[in-house]
Amino acid sequence: MARISLDLLQHFVAAARLGNLSRAAEQANLTVSALSHQIRQLEQRVERKLFDRGPRGVQLTAEGRRLLEAVGHHFEGIDRAMSSYRCRREEALTLSTIPGVMSSWLVPRLARLVAAHPELELNLQSSVTLVDFERDPVDAAVRYGRGVWSGVETEQLFGEWIAPVVSTALLERMRDADSGDLGSWPLLGDPGNRWRDWFETFGGTPPRRYVAQFDTTDALQRAALEGMGVALGRMVTARPLVEAGLLHVLGERYMHIPEAYYLVYPPRSRDHAGLRVFRDWIHCEAEAYAQSMAYAAGQHA
Repeated sequence: MARISLDLLQHFVAAARLGNLSRAAEQANLTVSALSHQIRQLEQRVERKLFDRGPRGVQLTAEGRRLLEAVGHHFEGIDRAMSSYRCRREEALTLSTIPGVMSSWLVPRLARLVAAHPELELNLQSSVTLVDFERDPVDAAVRYGRGVWSGVETEQLFGEWIAPVVSTALLERMRDADSGDLGSWPLLGDPGNRWRDWFETFGGTPPRRYVAQFDTTDALQRAALEGMGVALGRMVTARPLVEAGLLHVLGERYMHIPEAYYLVYPPRSRDHAGLRVFRDWIHCEAEAYAQSMAYAAGQHA
C-alpha cells in the first residue's frame, strides 16, 4: 500500500471530480485506455471498487467517495503550494470570458488590441462557470452579474440593456399586430424572468403563457432568430444581430437592468504586465460601447 504512486491517486482524483474518463484522460495527457488501466490498477491495490461505469460516464462508489474525501484536499493543497513556482510570462495573458461576450463583443474588437500590442499573447477561454483563481491558471476573467464576488479585484466595464427583439420573418407574419401591445405577440420566456420587470416598467398585459421557456440566453436568442417568438434580448449579444438586420427591436424601447459586465482578477495578477495592457485597452473599449449604447437607448426612449 505504501508504494501506491501519486500518479495513480492524482488520476483517480481527476476522474472522480470530472465524472468522465475522456476528459480526465485529456487533462492528464493519457489515452482513455491508459487511464482506465491505471484506475483498475489502483482498485486492485486497495482491493476496493472505486467507480461504477455506465454509458454516461463514471460514478464513485461509496468506497470511492471515502477515498476522494481522504486524499482530494491534499492534492488541492499541493496545487496551491506549487502555483507560485509555475513559470509566468508577463507578455502572456490567460482570460476567461462568458461565451456570448466572447463571440459578440470581445472577439470583434480584438484586432485593435493585437495591432497596438503585437507582443501580447492571448489565451482565451470560454466558460459559463466561474473561474476558481486558486486552482485554475487564469489571470483574469470577464463576469456578468452585480459585481459581488469574494477574493477578487472587481472593475465594472459596462452595464446591460435589454429590449424585445424579433426576426424579420415573424415581423412579416405579425405585420397587422400592434408593436406596442407585446401581450398580443408570441413571447419567449427568458432565463432571468425579465418580462415581469418589462411590463411593470412600460405597462401592458403579460401573456397568460409563453411560447417556450429557455434557461440560457444563447438558446433564447437562437429561437428568436428562427422566428419562434419575441425574445427579451441582452444587447451585448443581440445588438450585433440588430445591426446586421437579422433581428429588430420591437417598439424601439430599451430597459437598463442592474446587472453589468466586470473585469475581475485575483490579487496575484495585479502587477501582471499583460493584464495591465489588456485592462487599459478593455476599459477604453467598454467606455466607447457604453456611450454608444446609452445614445441608442436615449434616441428611442
